[in-house]
Parts: sequence; structure tokens; C-alpha cells
Amino acid sequence: MSEISSTPGAREVNHGWRVTFAGMGINLALGILYTWSVISKGIPAEWGWTESDKSWPYSVACLVFCLIMVPAGRMQDKIGPRIVASIGGILVGAGFLLASFTTSLIGFILGFGVLAGAGIGFGYASATPPAVKWFDKAKTGLIAGIVVSGFGLASVYAAPLAKWLMTHYSFQAMLITLGVAFLVVVVGLAQMLKPPPRGYIPAGTVTAAAPVAGTMVRKEDFLPKEMLMTPQFYMLWFMYACGAGAGLMIIAKLAAIADVQTGIHLGFILVAVLAIGNGGGRIVAGMLSDKIGRKATMFGVFVLQAVLIMLLSTATADNVLGKMWVMVVVSMLIGANYGANLSLFPSITKDYYGPKNFGVNYGLVFTAWGLGGFMLSKLAGAMYDKHQTFAIAYYGASLLLVLAAVMVFFVKSPRHETAAG
Repeated sequence: MSEISSTPGAREVNHGWRVTFAGMGINLALGILYTWSVISKGIPAEWGWTESDKSWPYSVACLVFCLIMVPAGRMQDKIGPRIVASIGGILVGAGFLLASFTTSLIGFILGFGVLAGAGIGFGYASATPPAVKWFDKAKTGLIAGIVVSGFGLASVYAAPLAKWLMTHYSFQAMLITLGVAFLVVVVGLAQMLKPPPRGYIPAGTVTAAAPVAGTMVRKEDFLPKEMLMTPQFYMLWFMYACGAGAGLMIIAKLAAIADVQTGIHLGFILVAVLAIGNGGGRIVAGMLSDKIGRKATMFGVFVLQAVLIMLLSTATADNVLGKMWVMVVVSMLIGANYGANLSLFPSITKDYYGPKNFGVNYGLVFTAWGLGGFMLSKLAGAMYDKHQTFAIAYYGASLLLVLAAVMVFFVKSPRHETAAG
């Protein structure tokens, strides 16, 4: 049964802020994905996993997450976000519990990678669309930034919590505890998600006079198949893959990077600091893009991220870049630039292709996040196993970010027109 009211022009109390913070809370649980570098570092040595092995559950989770976003987005557009988000909470909990009962790589790929990855996709797909639909276009970046900030901020508590549970109890106890907690939290908060009724007009929206029947007007809402026929979709997809992939690569390996390059053994602190930047960057970039535009903000994010990753590539225990305080600053800024992608791309998707099919349309755009993260995180692990350095991965990610920055100048809003009814 659909949760979406079909009463055109219905008077409705604005539940926007409640939905926004419920979505943020769901993402605070689902963002456990970003703590994988701490979790993987706690995998017992006797299991015999290589660095490349350790990247598999995370990489598969990213890939499954993004692929599930398409059907999950369509489901939340059709039946509403409550049921879809609840499915996500159940799957995440089940995935962690499965992983807690195995020591095999295949078991972790199925538990953390497939089940938890799918659960994250269902939950994430249901958090942002109902929130942004309650507000006018001028607040799209801000609201999207607040909702997705939860996903980025999750490691602030999850990284030290996972570390504490592993140290005081066991690796398996950590997985069981987090699995049960996330199931309860996500399913509970899902009940607070509610989209506005059809015909709802957010306060502050400036409505134009109805066009005369038969005249040509600019198309506002695109069906998924119509979006896929525009070149802008593929340009946005490539830019997203570059921006998200570079950030996910660093997130997946940050604890190992700190240990190997600089001798810093407190990688979980850097992961938590990166998470603060990740969450804050989403809100700041969303607000900034509402003021100066999505494209200008994207360009700055891509260029700065390329510079930061090149700086990280030169950090060693013998230079100032390898000092703990410098690594903290660099980690926070890398997190902020990465997080900016997660508010900029849903916002520009809604700007370009409209709110009506936003769930499934953004799901299709979001596949870039998963494929970019899968490819670059696997590249980092494989290159380290082969050359005992992350240098090649750093250079490749920086080059892709520069290409994305250049492409910003060529992407423009689609200008399809249709006859007014």
C-alpha cells in the first residue's frame, strides 16, 4: 500500500524538518560503511588476509549499495520511504550478524558486502528524496547536505566505538553489537519518514502563471529513460565517479596509509576526523551551491581534492606532512571535499531532472559513486600488494579529479521542451 497521498493541492502540515532529521539519523547508522578501514585493520592476523583481500568486502558493499539504489529509488517513489528504509535496516543488521559468524573472505563478502551493502542502499535511497520534497528549490542543497551529513559523520562515533569493542571484547562481538543496534535504529527512524502529498507546494515557492494549452514549455520532470537520453547524465556520471571514487579510495585505506607512510598507529583517530570533514563538507557545500551555483562549487571541490591527495602522497615520517597534526588537517579536508559530492550531485540531479522521479533518477546517477569507489579502492589495494606503495593510486585519482574539474565547464542544464496540456 502506498504511503503517498494522492490528494492534489492538499493542505498539509510541513513535516520537512522532522523528516530531514530522521533521514540524517538513518544515515548516521548506515555510515558504518566508512569505518571499514578500522574494521579491516582489526581482522585477526591468523585469518591470513592480504591487503587486497581486505578491500573486497568494502568494494563489494560500495558496488551493491549503488546498484540497489536504482530499484530502491523506484520503490520509494512508488510506495514511499518507510517500508523501503525498514527493509534497509533489516538487511544491514542481518549482514553484520552473518559476518560475525564467519572467518572466511567469502562470508564477509556475503555479509558485509552483499547484505549490508544492499541494506545501506535501501536506507540511503529513502532518506533524501522525502526530505527535499518538503522544501522549495532554494533550500535543496542545504536539506540534501543535512540529510547526507549523517552518513559522513557516522565514523565520528563508529570508528572509536568499533575500536573499543574490538579491544575490550572481540572482533565478532563488535559485529554483533553494531548489527543489532543498526537494525533497531534504522527501522525505528524509518517510521518517521513521510513524503508530501501530490500537489503539495512548499512554502516560499514562486509559482508561474499556468501556460496556455499547446504552447511549448520547458520540461521540469524527466522519466528515467528520458534522463538517460541526455548527454548531461553521462557527464554528471563521470564527474561523480571521479569525485566519489577518489574519496572512497582514501577512506578505505586511510588507517593503513597512516601506518605505512608515516608510522602513525592511531589511524582510527584520522578516520573519525575525516568523518567530521565528510559530514560538515556536505552541509557547507550544499549551502554554498545554493548561493554560488552547483558547478562553481563542484569545480572548487575537484581541484582542491586533487591537490590534497597529491600532498598526502608525499607524507612520510621524515617530513612535516607526516606529522599527526598535519595528517589530521589533510584528512579532514579530504573528507570535506569527498562529502561535498554527496550533497552536490543529488541537488544537481533534482535541478536538472525534477523532483517527481528523483528517487530512481538519482539512483541511476548514484551508480557512479559505487563503481568509482569499487574500482579505485581495488586499485589502491592491488597496487600496494604489488609495489608496496599507494603512489600509483594517488596519481590516478588526482588525474581523474582534474578531468572532472575540466568537464564542469561543458555540462549544462538540459533544455527539453514539451507542449503544455
